[in-house]
Amino acid sequence: MPGADSTVFFWINGLADHVPIIDSFMRLIASDYLIPLSMTLVLFVLWFIGPDPERRERNQKAVMVTFTAVGFACLIVKIIDLFYDRLRPFELYATGEVKMLFYTPTDPSFPANMVAVAFAFAMGTWLLNRKLGWILFIPAVLVAFARVYVGVHFPLDVIAGAAIGIVVTFAARFVIRSLEPIPTLTIKAARKLYVA
Repeated sequence: MPGADSTVFFWINGLADHVPIIDSFMRLIASDYLIPLSMTLVLFVLWFIGPDPERRERNQKAVMVTFTAVGFACLIVKIIDLFYDRLRPFELYATGEVKMLFYTPTDPSFPANMVAVAFAFAMGTWLLNRKLGWILFIPAVLVAFARVYVGVHFPLDVIAGAAIGIVVTFAARFVIRSLEPIPTLTIKAARKLYVA
């Protein structure tokens, strides 16, 4: 499998450094802030919208599940990082073999934390708001591809990150459901304070 992982990495990374506008776009997508910030803003809006009180409450619970899932995803990645320190492509191969279009992160390559976060955002939203969830999967997939394209992750790193983001979302939904009626009471209190 490591051979296939490297082969796919060099195929995707080999696309880099040919079309400057695509390289710039991929750098932007791969950044540590654009996708998480954009998804956070989408969820901020989701918190306040809904055609009726029941739908708005469902959206608000989607936001709760999603942010819990993001926290779980980051925690799982940090735990894995303590026990497994996979080198990044630019650390493993000689200078010039990897087309680096990004800064050189110092944390382990496996699993891809940014991808885990992006997929937790998308999956958490999808569980309770299918239409918006499908839309959020687009930037999640883009960030996974971009992190390989710019040379900071192997394909298996982003696949593992995506899997973590998806799986922990089910745990987050279970936690939020188990805490009932606290989430519902929190939403009612937030509405009385005009923050929901």
